[in-house]
Amino acid sequence: MSEASEFSAIETLRDGRRVEIRALRHEDRDGLEQAVSRASAESLRRRFFSVRRQFSEQELEFFSDIDFVSQVALVVVAQEGGGPHIVGAGRYIVLDPGRAEVAFALIDEYQGQGIGAALMRYLAMIARDAGLKEFIAEVLPENTAMLKVFKKSGLHPTTRREANIMHVTLQLF
Repeated sequence: MSEASEFSAIETLRDGRRVEIRALRHEDRDGLEQAVSRASAESLRRRFFSVRRQFSEQELEFFSDIDFVSQVALVVVAQEGGGPHIVGAGRYIVLDPGRAEVAFALIDEYQGQGIGAALMRYLAMIARDAGLKEFIAEVLPENTAMLKVFKKSGLHPTTRREANIMHVTLQLF
């Protein structure tokens, strides 16, 4: 495990609410499932390219059992109803030496608040520290919010459209 497994930061959203962005823990599995149940069908489609509310045991293990070397995941935790609730997540998965795929998901009421930009910034910082040089992402062309996060990231994105997918490459150095 790396220092990334201990990552934590507090962010103030555009609307003044505060959230914690921290390393995912194995015990966050139920919180991730609850966040998926709260997301709209459109948000799920933009993240998974289909509306998925149910995942196999193997998929749940993959999403929640993070080694912080080959896969890094951060969760967004908000105080709601007197307790902490996961409202989003971002992760990268190393595909090849120096290169990882990055992805994000937020429940609808937290979108447009600057969380995507914060997740991008923190994941890029962790990736650089791990020696990664490049992020890639596959994005639906209509997911303009995610494409905007990539464009404003300062990571010099290049895009290539293939069928109904935008292939995005971001340079970390």
